[in-house]
Amino acid sequence: MEHYAPKAGPVTRRRGSESGTGPVLGRALQILGAFSADCPEMTLSELSRRSGLPVSTVHRMLGELMAWGALERGDNGCYRVGLRLWEVGSLAPRGQGLRERALPFLEDLSQITRENVQLAVREGTEVVFVERIAGSGAVPVLTRVGGRFALTATGVGLALLAHAPAEVQDQVLAGPFERYTPRTVSDPRTLRRMLAETRTNGYAVSDRQVTMDALSVAAPVHGSDGAVIAAVSLVVRHGSASPHALARLVCTSARAISRAMLPPPV
Repeated sequence: MEHYAPKAGPVTRRRGSESGTGPVLGRALQILGAFSADCPEMTLSELSRRSGLPVSTVHRMLGELMAWGALERGDNGCYRVGLRLWEVGSLAPRGQGLRERALPFLEDLSQITRENVQLAVREGTEVVFVERIAGSGAVPVLTRVGGRFALTATGVGLALLAHAPAEVQDQVLAGPFERYTPRTVSDPRTLRRMLAETRTNGYAVSDRQVTMDALSVAAPVHGSDGAVIAAVSLVVRHGSASPHALARLVCTSARAISRAMLPPPV
């Protein structure tokens, strides 16, 4: 006997989601993507302007985003990223497992030097910082956990770029280059030489490329398969220590983190 499925009735779509859930999700991501370190809190009109969406659309979606916990509203009436979104983001496996295993060694390095210690990974053609420990009295830095930066300017970025696939290097070195100080390197030939030196020496040096008072020395962290998965760095005040002296400490920490990334013995 043949069985026939009942005839489906007309599909009822919510107003503003004519193409299904895709556009709705896209608009939600536009709203979330409007937040940045420079704009952590915004009014409804500011969210509309930065997301490029009509005020009515943003207003309609804010209720659902707040109900889920992706956004919350402060006493001043401004919207900000909610803790639920942070909780979900912290589960990203590349950041979470790496950070947990690296943290004891980062803390040791911080205690020994009293300087800024950073851990970062490469995401496409950018650096993403997964941990930063600020030293007491250390030089101020522009980086933050979860923040992105140019691969060519920072110590961790240079360490990661030096071991990135050739196509990634070519894409980055084709420019354009963001300049942060007069010493920010933007010549592709100079950068290629710096990357070769990084691979030879085992560490990268960024000298006053991000701010004119900071020196960064970084070393790569290897995963269980030997590939470079992250980089650790020390950022100190320019002139307070030699790159070679800092490199010994950074490379020791990077090797320790790499060993911690190995699977436990059977």
